[in-house]
Amino acid sequence: MQSLQLRNDTLVEIATFLARRWSEKEKITVEFSDKKETITKLKENKISLVSPERYTGTDFDKYRQFRVAIWYEAMRVRFCKKILSNDHAFGFILNTLETRRIELLGRKTWRGMDEELIFYYTYLWLYRPQLGNILGKSRIVEAFFQKFLLGDIKGELQPSFADRVALATIKAKEIISEAIEKKYDTEWLEKKIPEILSILNIDALTTVPLAVPWKGPGLMITPQDFEKALQKIIQNKENDFGKIDKDNIISGKSVAEEFKVIKEENKKNENKGLGSESIGIQIPGSTNVDETRIYDQDLISNLKTKFKEWKTSWKEQQVFAGDEFDAESYVEGYKPFVVDVKKSIKSKIMVLLDHSSSITEQQTEYKKATLALCEVLSFLKIKFSVFAFNTTQKQVVCWMVKPEDIKWNNACAKRLAQIEANGGTPLADVYQKMFPTLKSKKPDIFLTLSDGEPSDPDAVRAMVKSLKTLGIRMVAIGVGHDTFSATTIANNLKYLGYEKTLAVSRLKDIPNRVLAVLQTS
Repeated sequence: MQSLQLRNDTLVEIATFLARRWSEKEKITVEFSDKKETITKLKENKISLVSPERYTGTDFDKYRQFRVAIWYEAMRVRFCKKILSNDHAFGFILNTLETRRIELLGRKTWRGMDEELIFYYTYLWLYRPQLGNILGKSRIVEAFFQKFLLGDIKGELQPSFADRVALATIKAKEIISEAIEKKYDTEWLEKKIPEILSILNIDALTTVPLAVPWKGPGLMITPQDFEKALQKIIQNKENDFGKIDKDNIISGKSVAEEFKVIKEENKKNENKGLGSESIGIQIPGSTNVDETRIYDQDLISNLKTKFKEWKTSWKEQQVFAGDEFDAESYVEGYKPFVVDVKKSIKSKIMVLLDHSSSITEQQTEYKKATLALCEVLSFLKIKFSVFAFNTTQKQVVCWMVKPEDIKWNNACAKRLAQIEANGGTPLADVYQKMFPTLKSKKPDIFLTLSDGEPSDPDAVRAMVKSLKTLGIRMVAIGVGHDTFSATTIANNLKYLGYEKTLAVSRLKDIPNRVLAVLQTS
């Protein structure tokens, strides 16, 4: 899957600005979610978007779809009283009618969106499933969605079902016309949904399978496919949108300049603060990388929750003497006083990741754990840098993933995602390449994650000794497939002179182990 060559933090800033501008609600926040559909929570003033990576097309196509998706959610924020779940027919049909109502209301203010809406509808048509691939009553619900919003259906329906869908579509358009004319809102519209359900002869709780607004990497949409679909949408939508210029829609003239400026600014910032601090260190250069595959949102969220108290730098602690007496603790025989203890981690940490060929089978999980660690270190505002090594074209290469003086961001994740596992474990050579950087930056802790025995133990022992003379605390984590192998690797590393060695057999435990090292440092 081609990766949109814009950083997520850049896209979130753009999305937040546009959502606030279009919705006229300054408290709206926007985030990317790993869920399979965009969700807007009105009470929380939050829009959770699917990543633009999920869409199909060129980078420009993805950006245009992403931009229109924000517009629709901004219109929901502005005009909807409630947004129901799409899991069942009642909520799905209400949201479908609301999509049409908010579009009509939004276009009165934002006329310049018309061409982009037609572009979006074209891709929506290409994404929607063939009706023959949907079973049961859900097929009728999907057919109604397609007929009502897109003007046609993909595939065939039994004549009796087709008649119901046609009648329900006519009724839905009448309901929307009345709502617009008399300025009715969501609550009025909600009362009309049973009429649509009755015509379709389906139950309100009919389960609606998720028809996501994209397809997997197996879907190839050619320019010919797009033009054919565009022609169909133009024919179906001319009554609503008036005369439509096909060439303008294909070129995206109204958004092209905006996208060009964003890409140029993104390129300026992409490698800001980066520079190979020694000849032996290189920077992964490709931005055409799908970094979303190494994000484990559950792991990241759990870690942030677990270490939340570190964020505040304060922690309650039970003691024998203090200002605040806890009677319950006293009765139960525990230390009866409570004090607030200042927690602060000022250590600078440099992390080196072993990307030798032995981690090939589990390199995705390895990167997920590493990325989660980086997200939490950034969350806790701990100064850190990340490097990795592998063998490229028969040469040992040390890669810079994140230098100390720039924030962890989407560009760093892209650099991590593209480093492939290959080669042996020549730690001594890697330390030699990193020596100038280590000498100039002098991290408090230099942490090496490795899943194999170094190719030259004596040379590694000498380098570890040299680095310790710089005042750097040398720590290593042995990563194994099981407890026995992890312990064996950790014990082997221990004899190379590291001050502390740990063993990890579950990759998801890596962040916890690293944070434990920081806590005791």
